[in-house]
Amino acid sequence: MKTNNQHYWLIELLTYWEGEVCTRHLREFFGLSRQQASKHLQSYLTNYPDHLDYDPSLKRYVPGPAFTATHISCDVNEYLNWLTGIRSLMPSGKSLLSLPHFAISPAPRRVSNQVMRLLVKALRQQRRLEVDYLSVSSADPDGRIIVPHAFVNTGLRWHLRAWCEKNRAYRDFVLSRFRGVPDLLDRSEHGPENDEAWNTEVNVILRPDPRLKPTQQSALEQDYGMENSQLTLTCRAALVHYLLQEMQVNIKVLDGSPEAQQLVLVNTEELRPWLFNI
Repeated sequence: MKTNNQHYWLIELLTYWEGEVCTRHLREFFGLSRQQASKHLQSYLTNYPDHLDYDPSLKRYVPGPAFTATHISCDVNEYLNWLTGIRSLMPSGKSLLSLPHFAISPAPRRVSNQVMRLLVKALRQQRRLEVDYLSVSSADPDGRIIVPHAFVNTGLRWHLRAWCEKNRAYRDFVLSRFRGVPDLLDRSEHGPENDEAWNTEVNVILRPDPRLKPTQQSALEQDYGMENSQLTLTCRAALVHYLLQEMQVNIKVLDGSPEAQQLVLVNTEELRPWLFNI
């Protein structure tokens, strides 16, 4: 952040990445009254009169002809960290969205700002997006049409959760694998409300690896605050596999050393429909 003015920072962050900003954003993020939020917006307009234009149809401010990022870095990770509620950038703030994440992830590589802004726009407006995507199974980018609805930090990398017209299903797309410039298309009926795995909450039940010594198992029970030797975590079904990866739980083969894995999954059969490739 280039200055200590957090209000200007948020105004520019939303203007640059999402293409719009209003007093509600300031009110919800900083806990301001409508009058206070309006005062900060007017202060920004006074200092940067050509940076924002008011769009009466949206009832929001949009980038003006002279908009320049003065208080933000324009780094993709800056926006994603804010989006998922990481407090390191804005200690006094809170996320406007309740998107899941498990840990801070490095900035996605090879994701241009232009691509990212189109992904955000498609997500906000529930619009179809024609993209070139480099999958693991293909050496060449594969054209497809998707409808994004969430960014997900898996703890290892960033994903985009979206409806895929090619697969006729909701899938996860690694942000760093998009190629070229996407084409923004029309609106779609495939929103987050239709994503069963996204909207289904499941319990992930873990316990110490039974091969560990009793003293080791007891230490893990205390570390994780287990009850009856079990740890129960609730998450979206679409994120079960990522959670297990984050907890270093191998669901296929037990590690040769129980000290290496430490935890095992108790309810594998219950979660099988949501696990990858087992």
